[in-house]
Amino acid sequence: MRHDISQSADTIIYQAKVFDGLGNAPQYMDVAIKGEHIVALGELSQWQATHTIMANGLCLAPGFIDVHTHDDLELLRNPAMAAKISQGVTTVITGNCGISAAPAKLTADAPEPMNLLGEKAEFTFAQMRDYIDAFNVQKANVNVAALVGHTTLRNNVMDDLLRPATLDEIAAMQLQLDEAITQGALGLSTGLAYRNAQCAPEQEVQAFGAILQKHDALYTTHLRTEFDAVLEAMDEAFAMEQKFGIKVIISHLKCAGKNNWGRAPELLAKFAAQGEHSKCSCDAYPYAASSSTLDLNQVTDDFDIFITWSDAHPAMAEQLLADIAKQWDVSLLDAAEKLQPAGAVYHGLNEDDVNTILAFDKTMIGSDGLPCDPHPHPRLWGSFPRVLGHYSREQGIFSLATAIHKMTGLSAANYRLANRGVIKVGNFADLVLFDANEIIDNATFVDPELAASGIHRVWTNGQATLIDKHILPAYSGKFLTSLGASKDD
Repeated sequence: MRHDISQSADTIIYQAKVFDGLGNAPQYMDVAIKGEHIVALGELSQWQATHTIMANGLCLAPGFIDVHTHDDLELLRNPAMAAKISQGVTTVITGNCGISAAPAKLTADAPEPMNLLGEKAEFTFAQMRDYIDAFNVQKANVNVAALVGHTTLRNNVMDDLLRPATLDEIAAMQLQLDEAITQGALGLSTGLAYRNAQCAPEQEVQAFGAILQKHDALYTTHLRTEFDAVLEAMDEAFAMEQKFGIKVIISHLKCAGKNNWGRAPELLAKFAAQGEHSKCSCDAYPYAASSSTLDLNQVTDDFDIFITWSDAHPAMAEQLLADIAKQWDVSLLDAAEKLQPAGAVYHGLNEDDVNTILAFDKTMIGSDGLPCDPHPHPRLWGSFPRVLGHYSREQGIFSLATAIHKMTGLSAANYRLANRGVIKVGNFADLVLFDANEIIDNATFVDPELAASGIHRVWTNGQATLIDKHILPAYSGKFLTSLGASKDD
């Protein structure tokens, strides 16, 4: 297999075990990069290149796509994006769970859960084009594509989030969503489980369906509940596909709470009931613990709840809620109320359910990491190597080729990121070179910001962004639209 576009390249990677991103068995070959693109695959010993790398059988895959992030403002704060580049991620999807940095207009402190993204002063993007322009000036080591958050839209037009929106408010939100998608957003996300979106009835959400249908845009959702009524919540999500024919993606699919452990097959059966032609998909993170703001409705003694931060009592951070309650001689709920506002890690998932959902053929990988958390969940730094090392190599729940597909080709197809996620001549050179025998996550719940092992090199749009654990300030990332084009200068 040889493609003679040119006999010279900027970089040639020799003797790599190449995984194409489509789930096919790997092939040993050379890969040539020129400019931003892959220009040749095959036996390239006669080619000339400025830089040559002997892979010697190391695995070469498309750069990983983190489909579920809250990196909206982190991209501008820390453009090196070490937490992502160090694990081979070259593209992030922002604006998940109903919260986005744009289009946002804040007149007071960021409401929950928008406060997970950053402080009021950082929300300076009244339109999506403002956010895109800021990214194109700053640049970053990763590509970014953005969703519009429903809670963000609500906060733009409503004086009280603890009620349904009026018809006039819905019309204003529809206009803002339409403008944002026209300017380059992928679609709409909701976070219906959060306090400031819970009062939005199904009719309010469906009011956006025609806008999404008009643009063939995406709808992603943090379900109204992931606890006992999770199947009913999935029905609400799937109704968007049934009524409007749009792609629906369920965020971080899970069976939350001890009462629901073992129900993963029921959730997957709900997908099957949509029919073989359904566009619906989901993402998941590879851990049996979630992380968010401290939600009083999730306080229980069924599992450990670890407090990551507290504005009211910062000294109580990095302790179990049960231990804090004991120190204060109060109930768990009283302790949680006293800590507000606060963040927490909930060890409320079952490992068998995690395995089952990860192995599901529609499941993509998303970290759902929170870069602003002072003691983040280890998924921020470890998700993708954990899938490859723990779940594929050690647990054997799927092949390495399948694991890579779930974080590359499948993600690019679902989010319509053209010319990415697959190693193919003409595609953008987003690539990661790693050792399949060594790759593993090192971040833990105790020490959550440790870089993974086994990642040798990373390229974003043809530029090296990591070499042997050293992050390089290439800042070669692009803002991507669902049409595959980049929105840059």
